[in-house]
Amino acid sequence: MIGHRSPISGVDVSAHGLTATAGYDNAIILWDDLGRPVARGNHDHLVNQCRFNPAGDRLVTASSDYSARIWEIPGLRLVSVLRGHDDDVEMASFSPDGTRVATASRDHRIGVFDVGGPGADPNGCKMTLSLRGHKSDVLSVEWSEDGATLFSSSDDGTVRRWCARNGTLLATIDLGTVEADTVVRGEGDTLYAGTDGGEIAIIRGSVVERIAAHASGVKRVIADRVSRRLITASYDRWVKLWRIDADGGLSLAAETQAPASVWLRSIAARADGRLVFGTFGTGYAVFDPAIGDWDLSRVQDTSGINAVRHHAGAVWTIGDAGVLRRDGVVVQRIGSLCNFLMPFGTMLLTGGHLGIVFDALTGTELHRHHSPLNCATVFVRDGVDHVAIGSYTGEALIFRQGARGRLDMAATIDVHANAIKGLASNGTELFSVCATGDAARVPIKALGPVSIIAAAHSRICNGAAALNDGGFVSVGRDLQLRFWYPDRAWAVATPHRHSVKCVAACDASGRVATGTYDGEVGIYDSTTMTWTVARPTTAGISSIATCGEAGVFIAASYDGQTYRIDHPAQPAG
Repeated sequence: MIGHRSPISGVDVSAHGLTATAGYDNAIILWDDLGRPVARGNHDHLVNQCRFNPAGDRLVTASSDYSARIWEIPGLRLVSVLRGHDDDVEMASFSPDGTRVATASRDHRIGVFDVGGPGADPNGCKMTLSLRGHKSDVLSVEWSEDGATLFSSSDDGTVRRWCARNGTLLATIDLGTVEADTVVRGEGDTLYAGTDGGEIAIIRGSVVERIAAHASGVKRVIADRVSRRLITASYDRWVKLWRIDADGGLSLAAETQAPASVWLRSIAARADGRLVFGTFGTGYAVFDPAIGDWDLSRVQDTSGINAVRHHAGAVWTIGDAGVLRRDGVVVQRIGSLCNFLMPFGTMLLTGGHLGIVFDALTGTELHRHHSPLNCATVFVRDGVDHVAIGSYTGEALIFRQGARGRLDMAATIDVHANAIKGLASNGTELFSVCATGDAARVPIKALGPVSIIAAAHSRICNGAAALNDGGFVSVGRDLQLRFWYPDRAWAVATPHRHSVKCVAACDASGRVATGTYDGEVGIYDSTTMTWTVARPTTAGISSIATCGEAGVFIAASYDGQTYRIDHPAQPAG
C-alpha cells in the first residue's frame, strides 16, 4: 500500500480530480478521484509543496533539496529538474498558460523558469529570472490571472509585486513587523496575505486592511474563486471560511476546529466544494463544509520521530503520531504530534501542535496554550524545580512542580515575537533561539528582563544546548555552530550543506553533535576543534541527545529510527 511515512506538507487537486501530496519523507504521491494512491515519486530531500498546471497534466514540486521538479501526470514520470536556488524551495507554481514556473526560496529569491510543454529538457530548465529584493526567506509566490505579474510573501514582513517578464519590482507592501507565510490573489488587484499575528491583510493597491482572524499565525490562505470563498488555516487549530464580498472584503461564513492529525500548512479546494488538507499521517484529510464533516479514512499513523531522550537507563522517543516508546516498545499513545520530551520529577513532559502539555507517561493533560509547543528545558529557582516550555508564538511558559503530579504556572514570559525553536539552561539563565534568527537570555532569579541577541544567526535558528562551563551552543539554517558566553561569542562553520536541525552537547567528552535535515550527523570536538561526520539515513535528523556514555549520542530521524553515533568514520572536509 502506497502511503507517506512522514507528515504531508503540501496538497493540490487537479482539474481532473486527482490529488497530489508532498511529504517530509521526500515523497510525492498521486491519488485518483476515489482517493486511491496510484503513483509515487521522490526528491532527494523533504518536499514542501506541490501544484498542478492548469491543464492538469503536469505537477511541479518544491523541495528542500534546493530544486523544483516537474512530473508528468498520471505516471509521475520526472520531466525536468529546476535548479538555481541556494536554499530550500518552499513553493513552486505554474503560470496560467503553463509555460513558466515561479519558485519561492529561503535564499530570499523568486525564480522564474521557462518550462515549455511536452518534450522539455529532462536535464533541467534554466532560471531565466532571479527576483531579488526580499530581505528574508520567501515563502509563497502567486501569478496574476494574465501571467504578467508575480506576488510574493516573505518572513521580512512584506508582500511584493513583480513584473513576470523582466523581473522589475513593481511595489512593496509593508505589513510592519509581522511575517507573512502566505499570499493569494483575489479578483482584480486584490491580494490576501496571512500573517504570523493571526491577521488577514486585504491588500488593494497600496492600501492594507487588517482583519483579526486567528489567535495565532495564519499558515495558509487559499482563494476558491468558484464559490467566492477565502479559506484560512492557523496554528490555533481553526479553519475559517470567509465570503468574498463584491469589493473584496471578507465576512466569516463558517469555521471548524481541525482534528489532531491535520497539519494546517496546506489546503486545496476540490470542484465539489470539499477541502483537502495535509496531515501528520499516511494520507490526506478531506473536509466537507456543507455538512461540517471530516473524512480521515486515509490517515494512518506514521512512525516519524521528533524527539529522543536518554532517561532512566532507556531511550525514549515520541513523534508525529504522539506514540511514546521506551527502547522501541510502546508505552503510551498521546494521539497528537509531539515535539519534545523533558523529564521533570516523576513526569516525562511532552507537547506539540495542539498546544497541550502532557505527561507522556500517563497521557494526562496538564496545561493548554493557544499555539503549538516546540521545546523545553529544566532549571532550579529558589530551590524549587522548574521547567520552561517554548511556544510557536514566542512565549516561554514557566511551571514549577506542584502537588500530586500537577504543573503550577509560575510565569509566562514574552521572549520572542516568533517561534521559540530551542531552549537551554545553565543554572543562572535561560537561553533561547528563535525562528527570526535572534537569541535571548533570561535571568532565572528574576525571570526577566529579556536580553535579545539580534541576528544571533543570519538565518532561522533551530536548536540550542547548554555547556558544562556555563556557555551555550546554537545551530540553524546558516550552517554555523555558535558558542555563547557572557563576555564572548564565536561561530564555527559546520561541514553540513543543508539546514542544521538539532544540537546536543556531551559534558564528559567536550563533543557537540549536530543533526541536519538531510540525515547527516556532525561531531565537533572542542578540544581539537575538528569535525567528523556520518550519514546514518537519507531522512532528516529530527533530534539528537546524549546517552550516558562519554562522546556517544543518539540521533532520531523522521524515518522512525534511532541511530547510535559513536565515532563517525569520515573526517569532515
